[in-house]
Amino acid sequence: MKLNSKIHGVVDYAVVLFLWFSPTLFSLPSLSANFTYLLGGIHLVLTLLTNFEMGVIKVIPFKIHGLIELIVSIALVGVAFYLGSVEGNVPQYFYLGFAAAVFATWAVTDYKSPVTA
Repeated sequence: MKLNSKIHGVVDYAVVLFLWFSPTLFSLPSLSANFTYLLGGIHLVLTLLTNFEMGVIKVIPFKIHGLIELIVSIALVGVAFYLGSVEGNVPQYFYLGFAAAVFATWAVTDYKSPVTA
């Protein structure tokens, strides 16, 4: 079963909240915490600007939203190893897990599903 655009949008907003609470929940060091807050803000902007049911200013096509998430999931692996080398294992494991979650969400979303925006 694939996620449709509306369910994906709900997941996106949940991800923003997860990212904003994660520095406290996981005791992320300073650089990792700041990057995580920033990533949450960027993801919020992406979601708000996507042309789907949960978007507000619908300018980014849902398929492009998906492509961005795929690229981010891959880039987060590099981020994980960088932050791990600078701040230790917790940020590395956090970002490897988050990269896997973003990739899994990308993989189970139907970016061709009809958008009823």
